[in-house]
Amino acid sequence: MKQKHFNQIRKAVLVLSLVSCSSLTLASNLRVMVLGDMPYTNPRDFPRFERLIDEINKEKPDFSVFLGDTKSGSSPCTNEYAVKIDNYFNTFNQPLVYSIGDNEWTDCHRPAAGEYDPLERLSYLRSVDFKDTKSFGKTKLDLTRQADVMIGYKKFVENSLWIKKKFIFVSLHIPGSNNNFGRTPEADAEYKERNQANLAWIDYAFDIASNKKLDGVVFLYQADMFYSKGLAKDDTSGFKDTIQKFTERAEAFQKPVLLVNGDSHKLIIDQPIKMTNGKHVLENLYRLQVMGEDQIQAVEIEINKKANFPFSFRPFIVEKNNPKYND
Repeated sequence: MKQKHFNQIRKAVLVLSLVSCSSLTLASNLRVMVLGDMPYTNPRDFPRFERLIDEINKEKPDFSVFLGDTKSGSSPCTNEYAVKIDNYFNTFNQPLVYSIGDNEWTDCHRPAAGEYDPLERLSYLRSVDFKDTKSFGKTKLDLTRQADVMIGYKKFVENSLWIKKKFIFVSLHIPGSNNNFGRTPEADAEYKERNQANLAWIDYAFDIASNKKLDGVVFLYQADMFYSKGLAKDDTSGFKDTIQKFTERAEAFQKPVLLVNGDSHKLIIDQPIKMTNGKHVLENLYRLQVMGEDQIQAVEIEINKKANFPFSFRPFIVEKNNPKYND
């Protein structure tokens, strides 16, 4: 009986040890929630957005990132609405980083959006949403802003980066609507200046990752740059330079690179970029596109640096946000 009792204790200790080790492994991983393109149909979608935030708060991720488009492109671009969304961002218990989308400014010239001057709307967002080095959320994240560390780019307060557990996260201002390129001469001038800032910020992030021997790079922005193959080569594309920069730097970096975007409202995980020789898929680079619009849901990214491929993805679905319950 004594030997049997001893074996039972030893077995229990072994199980507890395995559970403990598993918990430590999970605790060492990074958990990030990404979401965007919401709330669109208001006031109906406000309660759904609130419900999603509540559920994310229960999950206690390390931080969340909102990938732009805080409203539809056919709703008014008012200051009051922007403030309302900022208030929502600050109900996240953990840090929330915001990357600007096209519906907040580039599309505000539309009659249904109020016929605002897009450049004035962009100036307003920069003045209220990026006035210090802190993220949104009840718990703040310290961010490094391009405006503070790169000479000649003082205007671009929205571009930021931060490092967690040997991964660098980079927020870029790349909106849909062709990156604000090709509509008017004024829009083209804005695009040209911001495009150069984005390219410089990508280089800056990769240089940090290489010099500090980091394990990977995650870029977060709004636009779907891969909805058409021509966007990588067409001179009318506002994304051509960015795709080329990602290709060259990721190929040279060799370690894992993840691109995360919203914009097209469909959940996609793919490898959209080929190597510079044009023959083979760039295997160390993946793209995650999150859902949005009528799907007021999120995606959890878990990062395990010990894994052969460190990124895993889990759709974070709030059942009561399903449209069938809200029509």
